[in-house]
Amino acid sequence: MHYVVCIKQVPDVTTVRIDPKRGTLIREGVPSITNPFDLYALEAALQLRDAYGGRVTAITMGPPQAEAVLRDAIAMGVDDVVLLTDPAFSGADTLATSYVLAKAVEKLDPEVILVFAGKQAIDGDTGQVGPGISRRLGWTQLTYIYSIGKPRKGTIEVERLLEDGREVLEARLPAVITVVKDINEPRLPSLRGFRRAKTAEIPVWGADRLGVSEEEVGLAGSPTQVINVFTPTAQSSSGEKTEAPAREAAALFVKWMADNRILKEH
Repeated sequence: MHYVVCIKQVPDVTTVRIDPKRGTLIREGVPSITNPFDLYALEAALQLRDAYGGRVTAITMGPPQAEAVLRDAIAMGVDDVVLLTDPAFSGADTLATSYVLAKAVEKLDPEVILVFAGKQAIDGDTGQVGPGISRRLGWTQLTYIYSIGKPRKGTIEVERLLEDGREVLEARLPAVITVVKDINEPRLPSLRGFRRAKTAEIPVWGADRLGVSEEEVGLAGSPTQVINVFTPTAQSSSGEKTEAPAREAAALFVKWMADNRILKEH
């Protein structure tokens, strides 16, 4: 059994910068981390491997500096990694990103039965890449997964975390799974893992290796684009405060809404 985990290098939220012309995040030279939600996906794949055998491959798409998150994944215990980097991939939206990742999964191994990802990335917060990979591959889509059972011949049982409860599903394999942070507690890298990560050679795949054209990836292959980016102007509150009893405060609030034409009298 072969499990693939899609991880993403995201900018430190305290140092986010935007390219005003392209409307995309500036990643070069910005301190970055592994997307926190992807760490739970990594741990989920590693637990399945440790319990039932197989191997785990971590892949990421990004600039050359993104190899850092792959080294972190090696330190956690993954068996193999692949860096998907090419100037043509720059500026990709979620559709173009999921396309590249899906092509990489197809190139990896026909024995891949599960692709993992975090439920979303903290820089975009769309939650679209995992389902996009599923659609590209034509595989079962399983989102917001809380627990995973033993893969059986052609099927797997999972538990989804919903707003008002949980849902148990039996689904066909292969499948793409996006996990919630409640699924586990990511392990700490081991000393042996750190040593292996430090010297590991990181395979690099570009557009040619994946067999994709530049028109299908990056900005050229992205039907959605950021038109304008700006920082909202901080505004101070101009309202009035009151320590009146609840009924009196409610009456004052209703009057204020009426005076400001927020609430219409009937």
